[in-house]
Amino acid sequence: MEAAPRTPQVVFVPGFMQPGDAWLPVAEGLGQRYPSVLLDHAGHTYAARLAEIAQAAGESGSVLCGYSLGGRLALHAALREPGRYAGLVLIGTSAGIEAPAIRAARAEADARLAAWMETQPIEEIVSIWERQPLFADQADALVEAQRPGRLAQDPRSLALLLRTAGQGALEPVWQRLDSLSMPVLAIAGALDDRYRDAARRIARAVPDGRSEAIEHAGHAPHLQRPETAAALLLEFLDQHLGERLV
Repeated sequence: MEAAPRTPQVVFVPGFMQPGDAWLPVAEGLGQRYPSVLLDHAGHTYAARLAEIAQAAGESGSVLCGYSLGGRLALHAALREPGRYAGLVLIGTSAGIEAPAIRAARAEADARLAAWMETQPIEEIVSIWERQPLFADQADALVEAQRPGRLAQDPRSLALLLRTAGQGALEPVWQRLDSLSMPVLAIAGALDDRYRDAARRIARAVPDGRSEAIEHAGHAPHLQRPETAAALLLEFLDQHLGERLV
């Protein structure tokens, strides 16, 4: 007797300064149809986190879904072992900074930020982080809901991750996107111009890509509009993986 096909699972990769359960509203939106893994990282370097993603995904058939830095890690994981993953969903993600001078300036700025983080209590780090213009369109209640997860982080670990997986630290991978054979869904908030443009470019660069913009949302559309993000993810999974459940 043939073994029943394994239901594809979704491995949710959190962003910088986030625990895995930041993804819970989206994962719950998938209902019982697709099992979810809300990845809580133990490692705090680029290499360690890629290894954790691969371990959480198993041998093959999982879909990676990552946000911001977590999306960047998911993208690099998929490029490293494309045969391991059945799909890739990126939210608020870029494939890297292409201009060497701009990337070098970002690496220098990240190094200064990392050095500052190592000297500060987590409460001060979170207070500054929450006031970034990137998050200005988030409601106060949403910011407060994320705060416990941020306060649970270790400053030294955050600094190490920034040094090894920040946008200034990693080479851009735009020219490698055409090697991704799995379906890719790139999502951004409609109010987040830079990452909306990046999502469109990613979708055009991969062989099987699609981009979506979530209205009335900025850099964290899955947090601001989790129902919409879950609906887009569920549609993507059903379209590309639904036949495995039949």
